Amino acid sequence: KSKKKHILSMRFFVLLLLSVAPVCSAMRVAVTGTTGLLGRQVVERLSKKNIKVNALLRHPIDNSETPSIDKDAKSSQVALYLSNLPGVTMVAGDATDLASCKQLVDNCDAIIAAHGPVKPPPIQSLFRLLPESDPVHSRSVNYVAVQNLINVVKDSTTCKRIVRVTGKGEAPTDFFTVLINMLGNMAKAWNYEGEQLLRSSGVDYTIIRPGVMGRNDIPTKKVRALADNGQDLKVTAVTHSQIAELCCDCLDYSNAAKSTLTAMNVDEGLGEDSYAPLLAEVNPDSREFPSTLLEEHKKGARNGAVILAAFLAVFVSASVAVLKSISGLVLGIFH
Repeated sequence: KSKKKHILSMRFFVLLLLSVAPVCSAMRVAVTGTTGLLGRQVVERLSKKNIKVNALLRHPIDNSETPSIDKDAKSSQVALYLSNLPGVTMVAGDATDLASCKQLVDNCDAIIAAHGPVKPPPIQSLFRLLPESDPVHSRSVNYVAVQNLINVVKDSTTCKRIVRVTGKGEAPTDFFTVLINMLGNMAKAWNYEGEQLLRSSGVDYTIIRPGVMGRNDIPTKKVRALADNGQDLKVTAVTHSQIAELCCDCLDYSNAAKSTLTAMNVDEGLGEDSYAPLLAEVNPDSREFPSTLLEEHKKGARNGAVILAAFLAVFVSASVAVLKSISGLVLGIFH
């Protein structure tokens, strides 16, 4: 009798495994910002987890390139490397184009939106020479593209979740916010407006506000920290690998839907080794976020530009005075 019960329980366990396995292997995630420093790590991590990927790519694959995912690799090298990973399908298009987004999310369960605007020439941004309607402007990339993704998710029968990587942007007069807005075609401003599109969309979203990405020479053991509800944490350096990990892992936590997560590092030993225990405690957004901060961001950037212009005027004036003094001294010596 005991042996029979054991056999029955084993059969039940096997059937349970068989019923779950196809669901896991069938999962497909769409990714934007594919060849960026964050996006490339997101795609690679998903592939390693045996999750199929639709990766959006703006330029054709160049098979003459040397495949590479190194930090200094060209986009064409990264694209070729990622296209050869198991389960990865490259989809030609741009997130600012609605038709491309529709093709991208075909048969997908979720989207990880890791795209961001390219850094513009400072003069172009300072004097607002690039129209907001231009596909590479921050408005197009951080706002219009997000609206496109929301629209296709609403029309999709399979895709129900958007993970969007943004940044801290609720303090329009913060020094670094003003600087980034001045030199980045209002990137912070449009990032926040894109967040608000998600919050008001009715779609399940997870907004991730990371620290400063770029450095890899930082401790990574027991340093991870999260704050939900868009709460503030001290700004620190984080790695692209950490945020890629968070983007992928949060898909496993239904409680992280409709949440805004600030992701920073803390002193070694005070945080967690992985995001799992932190994500398990996440709650959906409950506070009321400002409906828009666009005008405050623009005002901050304008004031910053005035201060910068005044500083440059003083600097130039002082430089001219110094040059005149030096010139006078030189002329005096020779006379």
